[in-house]
Amino acid sequence: MFSSHDVLAYADRLISLRHALHREPELGLDLPLTQAKVLAALDGLPLEITTGTSLTSVTAVLRGGRPGPAVLLRGDMDALPVQEESGLDFASAIPGVMHACGHDIHTSALVGAAHLLAGRREDLAGDVVFMFQPGEEGQRGAKVMIDEGVLDAAGQRVIAAYAIHAAAAVLPLGVVATRPGTMLAASDSVTVTVHGKGGHGSSPHLAVDPVPAMCEMVTALQTMVTRTADVFDPAVITVGSIHAGSAFNVIPESGTFHATVRTFSPETHQVIQAGVERVVRGIADAHGVRVEVDYQADYPVTVNDPVEAAFALTTVRELVGPERAIEAPRPVTGAEDFSFVLDQVPGAYLMIGAVPPGTDPATAPMNHAPQAIFDDRCVPEAAVVLAALAAARLRQAAA
Repeated sequence: MFSSHDVLAYADRLISLRHALHREPELGLDLPLTQAKVLAALDGLPLEITTGTSLTSVTAVLRGGRPGPAVLLRGDMDALPVQEESGLDFASAIPGVMHACGHDIHTSALVGAAHLLAGRREDLAGDVVFMFQPGEEGQRGAKVMIDEGVLDAAGQRVIAAYAIHAAAAVLPLGVVATRPGTMLAASDSVTVTVHGKGGHGSSPHLAVDPVPAMCEMVTALQTMVTRTADVFDPAVITVGSIHAGSAFNVIPESGTFHATVRTFSPETHQVIQAGVERVVRGIADAHGVRVEVDYQADYPVTVNDPVEAAFALTTVRELVGPERAIEAPRPVTGAEDFSFVLDQVPGAYLMIGAVPPGTDPATAPMNHAPQAIFDDRCVPEAAVVLAALAAARLRQAAA
């Protein structure tokens, strides 16, 4: 139904929208400026639009010209608390906030898909739900939208769901990758607080120092992973933040460290969670300190339905050619709250390269980096991929 040429008429408008979103990034579940831009970009299309009640989401339903099932397309809209260092002329005007993960591309591409599909709606045997989602970066926005009914927005449960994510590194510009089964890791967050007894740095025997216990916990957790997780079903623990004390000669009362945990199966997820608790509590007992462990299971594993992943790969190959549509050889250690959608309905999550020409994908700054740059040409490319997936899936269902 679609080709890459179909999106050319929209390309400039979509790129302009991307630039406007990039200049005014917003965090979390409350994105009023972003929501307003999306609503303006959808104005005039034959869509049934609703907005969220507990978050600034936008849900738009396109009714096809003939009856049939519904499919869903997702685009996330939130940014990251990162100070931009890209040097772009449309760089973020909001200090400390940046679209460092390409969500401005995803939002603009979903708008483009809505325009493309609306132009062909008489040919659609079914409906398309467009899910414009806040709060992907740690706030479980997809789950909130599911609770508010996005999967049933067309009046029936969607039969398939698709999302596409821009990659600032690894994949060359315009190359699309997906795979059956596990696509992305589960993501957990861990906060460990160690309580001791403060005192003078010169007399540690009169205090109970939490700092050595914390240091031992951090290193022991790395050993625990290598001796607990199956090498063919791996896990990652990274301690990204550690704080204790206020002066060089004072033993603090307490200290805290924060870590992220990535796993690829429910079995290893359970093993690692139990291991974290066991290790830190054992070390705390050995040091005579008290420990509090706050282990939060944030996002489950993102699992592509094998049939939907194969369908998506075939559809994209027909659209862009076999050399630009590849099966990813292994899962990605990043995490996604589109996992909540794929827990409910079959579907597929895809990646698309956005590395500017002349930049080596192997060394380009990755997503979330202050220097990350996503090529504008990724926007119309992602738009036509999303539109093609929805149209082809409805056509398949009708057949």
